Amino acid sequence: MKEIELKLQGKIKRLTNQTFKFDERAGDGWFSAVYFLKTCEIVKKFKPDNIVTMQFFQKNEAVLCGTDEAIALIKTFAKNADGLEIFSLKDGDKISPFETAFTITGPYQNFGFLEGMLDGILARRTSVATNVYNVVKAASISGVQKPVIFMGDRDDHFAQQAGDGYAAYIGGSTAQATHAMNEWWGKQGMGTMPHALLQLFGGDIVEATKAYHETYPEDELMALVDYNNDAITDSLKVAREFGSELKGVRIDTSRTMVDQHFFRNPEVLGSFDPRGVNPELIFALRKALDQEGFQHVKIVVSGGFTEERITAFEKLGVPVDIYGVGSNLLKINIGFTGDNVLMNGKHQAKAGRVYRPNPRLEKVE
Repeated sequence: MKEIELKLQGKIKRLTNQTFKFDERAGDGWFSAVYFLKTCEIVKKFKPDNIVTMQFFQKNEAVLCGTDEAIALIKTFAKNADGLEIFSLKDGDKISPFETAFTITGPYQNFGFLEGMLDGILARRTSVATNVYNVVKAASISGVQKPVIFMGDRDDHFAQQAGDGYAAYIGGSTAQATHAMNEWWGKQGMGTMPHALLQLFGGDIVEATKAYHETYPEDELMALVDYNNDAITDSLKVAREFGSELKGVRIDTSRTMVDQHFFRNPEVLGSFDPRGVNPELIFALRKALDQEGFQHVKIVVSGGFTEERITAFEKLGVPVDIYGVGSNLLKINIGFTGDNVLMNGKHQAKAGRVYRPNPRLEKVE
């Protein structure tokens, strides 16, 4: 059983290194800034009895993520970890600018070398969780919550997929492209067909979809319909062939392309940007499907979607059922800072930084 299931059942409070599987070299300082390592050695020699409190914060309205991972890092690699006092908010908590999210109290030499790694964990996980949260929120503006598929596998190093997938889950995305993205929280990735499958069938949408359906008959059948840059024509082809078995069509038209629909209907041009996946194309596709009785076929869109673009689609009432979003969810735009703010229980910090007590913090047992 995955730890996340035990956590959801209330049997454990935090995920541990059984989930995160840290590189053992972290305990040797391999991933720590050298000046932190040097400081730990100096403090151990000259000031070993000082007890410091390190406080972590960031400067945005955000969805916090990475606290379980940060705590697991400390418990795994800090010296005398059980002697440290840790207070933390929880993954998924909404946090405000400068709100204290996490504190560690103990001898600096026992944990100080982990500061940069802790900042990095909280920054990346919180950035992804917040990006996903904002996109999911935008996808509900119409009054109906549209699912958001996390498709970030090609936008960053593959080794980040498990953590990014977990952060996306915390942000509200429960459909993700790879098995690795689901490793910490789910079971399997989901997906249908890429352009490569259509290429291997010479662009024949019907034959490629037949092959897919025969090979994966238990999957909900969704066809990718922009390969020939004629999304409406190809959508109708597969809808006529598969009828009620076809559950959806996905459009991923490049932002540098204009779909053939607009060349057949030039009279509609002139008042909007016809490139890529645009509202007018989706309205026309929905109308074409409905006119032939295919109201059950869902429309999935992908290709450069952002919070702002989804917001625009939703405010226009564009008949999208599912959004696929990739690179824009992986932008690291939230940075965390760890500051030593107390020494032996009294204020001692660089100018401009003070201890900020937060009654929402929970003591980590």
